Amino acid sequence: MFGIPGQAPVTMTDAAVRQISKLMEKDGRYGLKIGVKKGGCAGMEYTMDYVDDADSNDEVVEKDGARVLIAPMAQMFLFGTEIDYETSLLESGFKFRNPNVEDACGCGESIKFKDVDELQTERDSAQG
Repeated sequence: MFGIPGQAPVTMTDAAVRQISKLMEKDGRYGLKIGVKKGGCAGMEYTMDYVDDADSNDEVVEKDGARVLIAPMAQMFLFGTEIDYETSLLESGFKFRNPNVEDACGCGESIKFKDVDELQTERDSAQG
């Protein structure tokens, strides 16, 4: 729907692939759907939900058995994002390295994206 032909909208690190595959297998799910919604102190939050199938407009990204689906309304905001899974002494969870984020709250739970027109201009120039 929104992207550069031949380029995956998001990438996954090996750690993310392992965790997503484990979650899919554990619960017998088709994949993990990622989106964005209004909320948090910076204005937007990432969403993650198990899904049993893909909607016709979802962007599906697969790597080594891990399947991530990008909700249609989130595709332009997530394009170019690297999904990682990090484990530390105090916490573990998915991390999003997203070039489209302009600002984030101090706790890292909510983000503010660049202006939609600015994102579109960047994608158009990347498509050449």
